[in-house]
Amino acid sequence: MHALVPVERLVNLLDPAANLILNMSVDDAVARVGTGDPAAVREIDGQFALLHKQGTTIRMARSIGRPMRYFLAKRAEGPCLVVAERIDEIREFLESEGLAGQFHPSYTRMVPAHHIVELQLIGCPDPNPVNTRFLNPQRNRLPADLDVIGERYIGTLADECNRWLDRIDPREPIGVLFSGGIDSGSVFLVLYHLLLQRGESPSRLKAFTLSVAGRGEDVEQAAEFLRSVRRSRIRENSAVQIRENFAAQERHGRILTNSATTPESLQPLGLGLFLEPIEVPPAAVDYREAIRTIEDYKPLDVQSACMAGALCRGIRERYPDWRYLVDGDGGDENLKDYPIEDNPELTIRSVLSNLMLYQEGWGVDAVKHSLTYSGGQSRGHVRTWAPARRWAFTGFSPYALPNVIDVAEGIPFIELTDWSHDRLYGLKGDVVRRGVKAVTGFEMPVFEKRRFQRGAVDRDGFESLFPSEESAYRREFATAYD
Repeated sequence: MHALVPVERLVNLLDPAANLILNMSVDDAVARVGTGDPAAVREIDGQFALLHKQGTTIRMARSIGRPMRYFLAKRAEGPCLVVAERIDEIREFLESEGLAGQFHPSYTRMVPAHHIVELQLIGCPDPNPVNTRFLNPQRNRLPADLDVIGERYIGTLADECNRWLDRIDPREPIGVLFSGGIDSGSVFLVLYHLLLQRGESPSRLKAFTLSVAGRGEDVEQAAEFLRSVRRSRIRENSAVQIRENFAAQERHGRILTNSATTPESLQPLGLGLFLEPIEVPPAAVDYREAIRTIEDYKPLDVQSACMAGALCRGIRERYPDWRYLVDGDGGDENLKDYPIEDNPELTIRSVLSNLMLYQEGWGVDAVKHSLTYSGGQSRGHVRTWAPARRWAFTGFSPYALPNVIDVAEGIPFIELTDWSHDRLYGLKGDVVRRGVKAVTGFEMPVFEKRRFQRGAVDRDGFESLFPSEESAYRREFATAYD
């Protein structure tokens, strides 16, 4: 009697064009995932969701910047693994195969960011996946010197943005989702600096700022940010001329009028022309639509996605052919700049002691880890990714790239803050401001932290748009799958 051998099936619904790999081809990156070697996968630079199959062995890996889900369906002839970005893509496939009865959103699994997930399709019972970390930063390796930290952090951000610019058409316009906050502001200034450095026109840039019903503080803050940016150092190519001018002044006893003698720190750059507010009516901000877009119910992520969706929709209606959007998502997670007091599960010791807590949550081996969603920004980044995809944009989140996160985790947070909340909350502005100055030569203003959903609308408008209880978001999520 011959044993029956299950026929395994893999259905890969991922769009390979949605990967943004900055240092190798997609095929080369997939091959690295196939090795199962975390060091090889760590060398992939970019935002990606990759899948490799060899026999019955499936390996998957993703960065924060792109979601990746899977579902294991049972068939008489053997298991069927379905891999996709979205829950609804999995559901639609199962319906087309007559397998809808097996579906529930909670049965889908999110590949946790920064891990290789290995599955064996060997039939019932299928073993649990094995998670192997490929991003494992050495913590506290940087000196407790804010200038050194800032230059390393923003320098890495600039390197990543430069590689991204290498891969897009130099004629394509670039939009920055812009509030004038630390993260979007630094991304804008780095891109502006790089375009000048590359000899490309900075007129490609626009700073898109959302305003709901003409209210909210972000538009005013964005305008003030762009008005306030100044050059902080004399351009390198003028240094020799400046020394010569001062030597001539000493010889002739008079001040020369060459502009190179004037420190450029006194000269605002006049960047206000890049600002483009996008005003939308309150009806354009629909939390129910946002829940369906991100396929999640966490209130803060839903609220942020609401605003991102309204902004992306407004840009798309104004510019039908616009393609590229860049954002600052990930900056708060990297520098641990969230109010700990707002989350009763957290203490400053848990925030500073746990590796990449804000990026990954409690970790794949923790009781609190969600198999359906993963945790931290690994879960929450859909607030940015999904609205951009919904409105046919190609998004880029440089702060969420592994190389940038790796530098951030090297910061000696405990030494710099001595467990002080206030010192921690002030740290991001100090680090980023110094880093932008070192890398670009620009002095950027730093404003008090404000969430995207709070800055695009006034307080009364916010309260009229969003439920106050998480249970309302959960109920709406459940109705999408009734």
